[in-house]
This record gives sequence, structure tokens and C-alpha cells, in this order.
Amino acid sequence: MEKILIVDDDINLCTVLKDELTEVGYDADFVNNGDSAFDYLSRKQADLLLLDLKMPGKDGFDVLRELKTKKISVKVIVLTAYADVKSAIDSAKLGATDFISKPYDFDELLITIRKVLQRDT
Repeated sequence: MEKILIVDDDINLCTVLKDELTEVGYDADFVNNGDSAFDYLSRKQADLLLLDLKMPGKDGFDVLRELKTKKISVKVIVLTAYADVKSAIDSAKLGATDFISKPYDFDELLITIRKVLQRDT
């Protein structure tokens, strides 16, 4: 079972998304900030991060940079309400595999998740 870690400061979104992903067969968990994501990844493996860009403290761009610096191999889909072309390009340059806007359509997100998880890194 593939493990998905949701990294977002919106606790309600995390809870709903975790439930939706669990319902379709994923092992999903969440943390509410960038520092907690690295704490989690130091203890457990994740196949995919669903990463928000705008969070207090360490934001999504900081997380992407640190993943790259620490050579942590995990696929990343940016899931953000602040979707624009520059953010999409910048996150791709930092290693994000895909980019989805909030509010998300769950079916579209699920298709993207499946596609990203099937890619070789």
C-alpha cells in the first residue's frame, strides 16, 4: 500500500483528504508544517507528498529545497490555493512532479496521484 503524506496547515483539509485517500486504498497521514514533514520523514517512509506552498514557518518552497539538499527521494504534488504559472514553474524546478490548484476536484487529484506514483524517478 502506497504511503501519502499530506503537508498542509489547514487541519480540516488534511482530515478530509486523509479520509478520502484512505477510502480509495491509500495509506495516508498528515502533518501541518514543513518542519513536521521532515520529522515524519526521518521516522517513516512516504511514497508521495501532497504539499501546500503557503504555510507558516517553513513553506512549501523551503520543503522542496530541503528535500533536494538532503537528497530525500519522494515524489511531490504541490496542492495550493496560490496557483499561478510562476509558482508551478518554480516548484517544478525544485523537484515537484505535478501541481494542482485548491479547491481540488478529488477525481482529478486521484488521477494525478496514480499517474505520479506510476512514474519512475
